[in-house]
Amino acid sequence: MSSAVDRSALNRRGFLGRTALAGVGIAFAGSLDALVRPGTAAAAPGAIGYGPLIPDPHGLLALPIGFSYTVLAKSGETLLDDGNPVPSSPDALGVFARGNGATVVSNHEVGDDAGDEPFAVPVVDGLTYDPGARGGTTTILVSPNGQREGQYVSLAGTVDNCAGGITPWGTWLTCEETDDRAGDNGLTLDHGYVFEVDPASRESNVGTSPIPLKFLGRFEHEAVAVDPGTSAIYLTEDADEPNGLFYRWVPPQGFVGRHGALRELAQSDGGDTAGALQAMRCFQDGAFVADLSQATEPGTRYAVQWVDVPDRNANDEPIREQFGDGEVTRSRKLEGAWWGDGGAYFVASYARFDDGSVAEHDGQVWFYDPASETAELKVLFGVNPDPSVDTGNYDGPDNITVSPHGGLVLAEDGEGVSHLIGVTPSGAPFSLARNELNDSEFCGPAFSADGRTLFVNIQTPGLTLAITGPWVRPIG
Repeated sequence: MSSAVDRSALNRRGFLGRTALAGVGIAFAGSLDALVRPGTAAAAPGAIGYGPLIPDPHGLLALPIGFSYTVLAKSGETLLDDGNPVPSSPDALGVFARGNGATVVSNHEVGDDAGDEPFAVPVVDGLTYDPGARGGTTTILVSPNGQREGQYVSLAGTVDNCAGGITPWGTWLTCEETDDRAGDNGLTLDHGYVFEVDPASRESNVGTSPIPLKFLGRFEHEAVAVDPGTSAIYLTEDADEPNGLFYRWVPPQGFVGRHGALRELAQSDGGDTAGALQAMRCFQDGAFVADLSQATEPGTRYAVQWVDVPDRNANDEPIREQFGDGEVTRSRKLEGAWWGDGGAYFVASYARFDDGSVAEHDGQVWFYDPASETAELKVLFGVNPDPSVDTGNYDGPDNITVSPHGGLVLAEDGEGVSHLIGVTPSGAPFSLARNELNDSEFCGPAFSADGRTLFVNIQTPGLTLAITGPWVRPIG
């Protein structure tokens, strides 16, 4: 299924009230200028980002004037190449060049609830880790003119494939947001791992994508970001009781990141514990920081140290429970991660006193700089007083990507109105898109290699969208 809607001819009248995009509860500091490429957006004086959003006559996606979208796939209705329906709950995306088109690897955050997620990733010989699990990834082939040419299973038999990350050698790391064990909910193997998917072809994943990269730990993974210089991998954990951790995997001596190297390491002698998996702990002026929510001012910077994980496979207790108070820095709802500007951007979605946080917020964007061993708060969203109205306040940022045109794009997964949130190179947030169909979250924003198309999912009812338009440096 595909459809295209263009905003260029729609009337602006009546929508100027939606341009107050730096409203109450949003603060920002610092600069993302290192991400900027030349160019200036053409918009009305005082506009932020790409200007006001124009309601969609089809009731799906509000976008700025001049932007349009195409629906590439819908769960349960669009068919895979093998005739099965596209699986439920598309989440994070990895986008790769394919000639003048694109290859898009989509996670499917499918667990054991067939009522909420009726369409499982089909079990396929050579592509399945655990036949008792219903999640995985599919790969979409997109033509140069933005049309879907095919879609196939690239990994099956995993659980709750939420986010992940691209590698410098052109593969997709997909993460299980679970720590379920064999015997739970019909599973035949332990889960909570990261898997590597090759976007080259279906055949390139046979016998390879189902291999868990156990050295990256067994926990409720969210996202990863890979340092192209050192092949170190940074990982977020979406968990509570106690709250989750930010991790770093340091490769073993002599490891060189390349296509197939992670899989070879996982299958080598001692591969389950290859390299060092470590958890972050932070300090401010020599004082230990127990929780990232402690930072209430953008520009706050913490010194970072790393602590080795005792048992990365969590044989007796979850990794985050293996550390006592004062040993690691925690955060509620660590979500998306993306490598850019020489470091790892990562997101804390929200924090509340009743979940053990020391302060409350509705979203933080952090930047870890490996050169200075610091973590800096770049963007802070204050507690949204009324998520049901579209007043320029946001809550629950989740997946993140660095825009090739400058700044960041965040997928909102909060209460009420759901947006794609842009952040300008100077740190100002703005509405890039609004879900007009329902209140389901946006997932997995990622740009094509040429920067002309932004791919994104709406998790329910399971839509994969391609957004095009006058992509230049956003104003603000």
